Amino acid sequence: MARLQAYYLATVKAKLQEEFAYANVMEVPKLEKIVINMGVGEAAGDQKKLDAAVADLTLISGQKPVRTRAKKAIAGFKIREGQAIGCKVTLRKARMYEFLDRLVTIALPRVRDFRGIPGNRGFDGRGNYALGMKEQIVFPEINYDKVDQVRGMDIVFVTTAKTDKEAKALLKAFDLPFVN
Repeated sequence: MARLQAYYLATVKAKLQEEFAYANVMEVPKLEKIVINMGVGEAAGDQKKLDAAVADLTLISGQKPVRTRAKKAIAGFKIREGQAIGCKVTLRKARMYEFLDRLVTIALPRVRDFRGIPGNRGFDGRGNYALGMKEQIVFPEINYDKVDQVRGMDIVFVTTAKTDKEAKALLKAFDLPFVN
């Protein structure tokens, strides 16, 4: 069992149940999945850039990402319908908690000029939180010398929380460094 998963079951669950006065234990919000998405716009012209992004995301997440394809053709961006233009990976259970642990303890503190993540925006109104990272080199799995290009990624935390307030309390309990 992952360290944060054990911490959730032992401490966070009881704390949230007391804070929000849930009648049933099953009402307590939990982390359902983490989706990491890397959009590679340059892949329209060069598929090697997408292969490099897939390799980076594989190292970061520990599982092979699926390539995302363009829904429609956009002539201005030279994209055809069905062309691979990005990759994403969905983490659940133990891998999800291990990734969250590495994100909070190792990756976020390595971000340049890091003061915390914005807590007032990024929530979607249904208890999910989206976080954007500007560079993949903050993760220790990525070898800085072998990186061909610095790429950003979107990390989405999907929770079972009904409101943003509950989701923020859950993510704060996992030590996500919110500013406000």
